[in-house]
Amino acid sequence: MKLNIAVLPGDGIGPEIMPQALHVLDAVAKKFNHEFTYHEAICGAHAIDAVGDPFPDETFKTCMDADAVLFAAVGDPRFDNNPTLKVRPETGLLAMRKKLGLFANVRPVATFNCLLHKSPLKEELIKGADFVVIRELTGGMYFGEKYQDDEKAYDTDIYHRSEIERILKVAFEFAERRNHHLTVVDKANVLASSRLWRQVAKEMEPKYPDVNVDYMFIDNCSMRVLTEPRFFDVIVTENTFGDILTDETSAITGSMGLQPSASLGEHTPLFEPVHGSWPQAAGKNLANPLAQILSAAMMLEHFGLNKEGALIREACDQSLEQNVRTPEIQVEGGKHYGTKEVGEWIVNYIENK
Repeated sequence: MKLNIAVLPGDGIGPEIMPQALHVLDAVAKKFNHEFTYHEAICGAHAIDAVGDPFPDETFKTCMDADAVLFAAVGDPRFDNNPTLKVRPETGLLAMRKKLGLFANVRPVATFNCLLHKSPLKEELIKGADFVVIRELTGGMYFGEKYQDDEKAYDTDIYHRSEIERILKVAFEFAERRNHHLTVVDKANVLASSRLWRQVAKEMEPKYPDVNVDYMFIDNCSMRVLTEPRFFDVIVTENTFGDILTDETSAITGSMGLQPSASLGEHTPLFEPVHGSWPQAAGKNLANPLAQILSAAMMLEHFGLNKEGALIREACDQSLEQNVRTPEIQVEGGKHYGTKEVGEWIVNYIENK
């Protein structure tokens, strides 16, 4: 298979973890006789510094012309503490999602047996947890009408029926392919937008008779993903709730450096780790590249390359089992491996498998 891949390393640790994913893809391409072509483009703080725009038109064109986007992260502390700034790295991320029509964010949450002890949660609670959070990505407060002055500010949490229907369709279909259990998360006892979500979900239920649907308020769900994570199979929710909930689930895996994601929609699909840019670690060869590498595996599986994706997952699993880990998840007294060393080990595993 031939794939043209837009590569957006972004900010912080992005330029360090992205090459590891590309080296892994090159090893897979060689082993399975594929051809992957990479087209790098700028975004985030790097793009603001270069051209004054966190998601410039040239980057957008590169993404639209590609079969898939492999993205790392954006964010820079220079932009964090000035609320009056109109342009910031995250503005480019929202623009990318909107322009590419990426309305469905898919974040798998699963445990690694050898890392159960790294979670702050009790092992007996999290062992065997395996669910997917599907977050609506282009609506709600993040994209609604906004206003701010020195005395008043507001963000409008607006959703249209069509936006709700399309993300629920994705969620129902995921549940059909998994364990036939869907949890719709909202705040319908308070928010009008949530009541519309619940209304539409109930209307769609009869179309998916094999899916068992339950409804849960976001505050209850936020508790239960940590106290009963094995209860869930597929969770679907709106943009703001999903943003918070998917970061919370990192407590289950023990590290955000292990969570990949996909963003799907109207145009080019995008694949990215969930951990952000971690600028404090930039340039120190400390960042865990596994989430970036596993995002590449999700990308291959999206195009039906399941054996290739499975081999990458196996290599990542084995790196953890054999304590080839970056410092934040390494066992006490274990050998030091940096970003590059972990990536090299995984490439070597694939080449020799």
